[in-house]
Amino acid sequence: MVTEGTYPQAFGGVSVWCDQIVRGLPEHHFDIAGICITGLEKPAWDLPPNVTLTPIPLWASGPAPKRPGRRLRAQVAEAYHQMLLSLLAEPQLALPAFTESLRALVELSESGPIGAALRDERAVGWLLDAWRGAPRVAETGATLSVHDALTVTDLLEHWLRPLLQPVPPGQVTHAVTNGLAALVGLAAKWRHGIPMLLTEHGIYLRERYLSFNKAGYGWSSQLLLLSFLRQVSAAAYKAADLITPGNKYNRRWEEHGGADPNRIETVYNGVDPADFAPAGPEPLAPTVSWAGRVDPIKDLETLIRSFALVRKQLPAARLRIFGGTPKGNEGYLTRCEKLAVELSVADAVTFEGRVDNIADAYAAGHVVVLSSISEGFPYTVIEAMTSGRATVSTDVGGVSEAVGDTGLVVPPRDPAAMAEACLTLLRDDLLRHKLGAAARQRALEFFTVDRAVGSFHGIYTALAEGRDPTKRMEVADDDDFDTNETRILRLA
Repeated sequence: MVTEGTYPQAFGGVSVWCDQIVRGLPEHHFDIAGICITGLEKPAWDLPPNVTLTPIPLWASGPAPKRPGRRLRAQVAEAYHQMLLSLLAEPQLALPAFTESLRALVELSESGPIGAALRDERAVGWLLDAWRGAPRVAETGATLSVHDALTVTDLLEHWLRPLLQPVPPGQVTHAVTNGLAALVGLAAKWRHGIPMLLTEHGIYLRERYLSFNKAGYGWSSQLLLLSFLRQVSAAAYKAADLITPGNKYNRRWEEHGGADPNRIETVYNGVDPADFAPAGPEPLAPTVSWAGRVDPIKDLETLIRSFALVRKQLPAARLRIFGGTPKGNEGYLTRCEKLAVELSVADAVTFEGRVDNIADAYAAGHVVVLSSISEGFPYTVIEAMTSGRATVSTDVGGVSEAVGDTGLVVPPRDPAAMAEACLTLLRDDLLRHKLGAAARQRALEFFTVDRAVGSFHGIYTALAEGRDPTKRMEVADDDDFDTNETRILRLA
């Protein structure tokens, strides 16, 4: 299993999912190839006996690697230059050339470490040459400064490390996100013929585009870096033996990105009902609760702005925000705290950090809100539903698919719409309780961990035995889903 910045070094929805799978399948051994920053991060999770961890650090410090010999350097230069040209090529030509260059780099890495050849000054020159010779760039008149070339070269060398670092071979490689994690799956397939399974909880490329809007890179650097990630994602879609999105929304994106529809099967996330009993009595004051990691993609600013509107109508209202702040996001937390002060609601908004029992976060409110601008199939929603709390969620990813008609869904980045939905539920006890009960029933019927774990047991077994994993599944029609696009998977 290959992760990037999640399990087991960090908490979050994807990490919960990974832990469910490895604990639910004790008969399978999992070697977690965890892409991380330095490799020195302590696991945030207690690993079960069937799991070992192989860190893949992107930014590890240490002695400089030995430079490859002259002949190998020349071969690396040719393959790397081909990759750079593919980043700037016409779309119909780019992917084959890009994939060929990555495969060549993998083969060359078998002769010895080649990373040093990708970070010296000649690599910067190769990039500048590729830029000057690209017809598509010439039409724009855009320039690539030496500073930009140095930045891009440095990032590409680090991003290629998962492709070039040996990982223990297994029977199946399961990349639980696209992008850099998929590079490990591609290398394992090319080196050892290991089948590759790809699961996206959110659409990796879409989220990178969103994050790059505020990353501070110049236009030329963004073009190159996003082109690299776009080609990696497309190469993974093409190479994967099976793609298992968590919802039909992701499936549409994956098909648009070039994935073969015949090699896509939807497997919904699930929760353990034993962990989420009905939440019980509601708090005395009208309360909105939120749970997740403090991150710009969760759009806590819209949540706070919407709460300010709620409080104008219900002065006794409270907003309780539960969740840790990942390293690097401290500035975003400070910005949200300042926003609460600016909107004169700081006395009613509490940032409570990570809670030991996430069910307590859902029980803390009358209404549970999800405010994200991008999601896959969020645990926050299905956990709150299983707890029997009514939800207000932004219409992103598979949220509408999860909620159905058991909660209120609003457009993202729309504080007024979110506030109106919260007020509707806070003021109408009968509607709120009716939706909460219906949400729990829906979650117990469709979104349990046993269903998800059973599906992956069948998938792993089929791939390891060289069988077509799609043949072990059947489609279960249900009136609650659009069965032309969504498949509820059961073991055949």
